[in-house]
Amino acid sequence: MKRLFLATCASLAVTFAGSAPAAAQRVEPMRTINAPAPQQTGPALWKVEDEDTTIYLFGTVHILPANVQWFSGNIARALETSDTLVTEIPEGAMDEPAMKAAVVAKGTLPEGKTLRGLLNPEQRQQYEAALTQLGAPADAFDRYEPWLAGITLAVMPLIMNGYDPESGAESVIEAAAPADATRLALETAEQQLDFFDKLPPKSQVAFLMSSAKDLDRVVAMMDEMLNEWLEGDADSLAALMNSEMTDPVAATVLLHTRNERWAEWIDARMDEPGQVFIAVGAGHLAGEKSVQDYLAQRDITVTRIQ
Repeated sequence: MKRLFLATCASLAVTFAGSAPAAAQRVEPMRTINAPAPQQTGPALWKVEDEDTTIYLFGTVHILPANVQWFSGNIARALETSDTLVTEIPEGAMDEPAMKAAVVAKGTLPEGKTLRGLLNPEQRQQYEAALTQLGAPADAFDRYEPWLAGITLAVMPLIMNGYDPESGAESVIEAAAPADATRLALETAEQQLDFFDKLPPKSQVAFLMSSAKDLDRVVAMMDEMLNEWLEGDADSLAALMNSEMTDPVAATVLLHTRNERWAEWIDARMDEPGQVFIAVGAGHLAGEKSVQDYLAQRDITVTRIQ
């Protein structure tokens, strides 16, 4: 579940981490990350084209160490010559005051309920131990719904260990895209919130506990995923994600249904001329039921160019 989140919906990370109680945010970085050097191949890039339309598909990592260099070559050329940039959600959507309020509204438990009250004794012990490790009090997220607490637990160790949301691939892409390029989004920020908020309670608690149990492994997982991304190894990235994909409900909601919908959007967009650069979480472009798989079902050929 953590891998799925980190590779698909981590565009929510900045808002969620910013929603954490102050006590949970006052932490010293555990390390200065020594990020792996980009391999010669670079992150993967695909394209779909016909006689008058080219659509590039690029899988992003939403939160990166500041010293990772990856934007060059085919990726830079594809973006710089595109007349349309398409991302998961509009740029800056998560910074809007109304959106931050929506996070609090959707992620807060009803009056009289607490997060720890939803956990059994073993889960509660593991969860409280994770908060202690982060330097947060046991009641830090008591008002949070499990999905919001789980995302916060997944993101905080990364920020504490040198990963920076401001250095994410989307930030680089937005800055480098032509100023006159049309900006479009596949989803709204509120839709992404609803993907988590509407997960069944069992799936939400499972996500929370996967974050709490494996807190020590979150950074190592992300380092490993970052390596595969920099090497352009989409198959290995998919294998990393699928190795712990134990909740089919969450996989369907957070990944597969969205991939199918995006493939439908791409199919329709091919009827219009132009050059489009689509940047979405790398998990959507890897493994079974990826965007490419759904495009293939529509008899659309996807060619990898990097």
